[in-house]
Amino acid sequence: MSDYSDKTVAITGGATGIGFALAKAFGAEGANIIIGEPRENRLDEAVAALTELGVDARSMVMDVTDPDSVEAFADFAWEAHSRVDVLINNAGISIPRAPVTEVSLDQMHAVFDVNFFGVWHGCRSFGKRMVEQGGEAAIYNLASENAFFTAVRNSAAYVASKHAVMGFTEAFREEMPDEITVGTIFPGFVLSEMTGKEAAPFAMDTDRFAGIVLEQIKARENFIVSHAYNIVHIDERRDRLAQAFEKYAPRYEGDDEYDVPTLVAKFRSARKPDENS
Repeated sequence: MSDYSDKTVAITGGATGIGFALAKAFGAEGANIIIGEPRENRLDEAVAALTELGVDARSMVMDVTDPDSVEAFADFAWEAHSRVDVLINNAGISIPRAPVTEVSLDQMHAVFDVNFFGVWHGCRSFGKRMVEQGGEAAIYNLASENAFFTAVRNSAAYVASKHAVMGFTEAFREEMPDEITVGTIFPGFVLSEMTGKEAAPFAMDTDRFAGIVLEQIKARENFIVSHAYNIVHIDERRDRLAQAFEKYAPRYEGDDEYDVPTLVAKFRSARKPDENS
C-alpha cells in the first residue's frame, strides 16, 4: 500500500514522540489518524496540532494494558471510518536503569504489560477485524534496536520486552493472510519523552525517523530499520552464534532430522491422504 489518501491509521501512544511523528507523516499523505493513550491532555494537544496541519485526527483515552480498552479503541476507529488500514502498536515505557537483582517484579511486569502485552492486545483486537473487513492492511509493532542487542546495560526488563515483541511479531505474521502485512519497527536512538535531557542532542530527530519508517511501510517491508551502525552489533552477535554452531553443532548430511519446520512439513504431508479419504 503506497497511497494513504483517505486511509485510516490507528496509533497507540500516538500523542507524543515516535507515535506523534508517525501520525504527522501519515497525515501528510492524506490519511485519517486515530490516536490513543491514557493522558487526555496530551491527546488534545496532539489532535489540535494535527488539525492545524490539515489532518483529520481523532483521539480516545485508552490503556493498552487493558484488553477491553484496546477493544474499545478498535470500536472507536471502525465507528469513525468503517475500516482501519494500518495499526501501529507504538505505546511503550521504560523504567530507571538498574541491575536485575534490584529491579522489582512490579517494575518488570509494568514494562511487559505495556511493551509486550499492549502489542498483543492490539494485534488480537485489530487483526481479527482487518481479516473480516477484507483488502490490504498492515500491522506494525514497535520493538527496538534492543531486540537485537543490549544497547544500554542495566535495562534487562526493557531489552527482554523488545525481544518478546520481535518474536511475537514473527509468529503473528505467519498466522495472518498475505494481504495483511505484519512487521516490526526497530528504532535506534530516537528523540522521545524517554530520552534524557543530556542525551537528547545526540538522538535522531523524530520526524526524520518517521520519514525513514514511512518509506519502508509503503514498500510493505517486514523489518523496518533506521540506524546504520546497528548492523555492526547484529553481526557481532551473529558471528558468536555461528562460531558456537561451528564448534559444537556443525552441519552434517541429514542434519534436518531434528529440524522442527522440516518435521512439521513431513507430518502434514503424511496426513494429507487420510484427510482426503
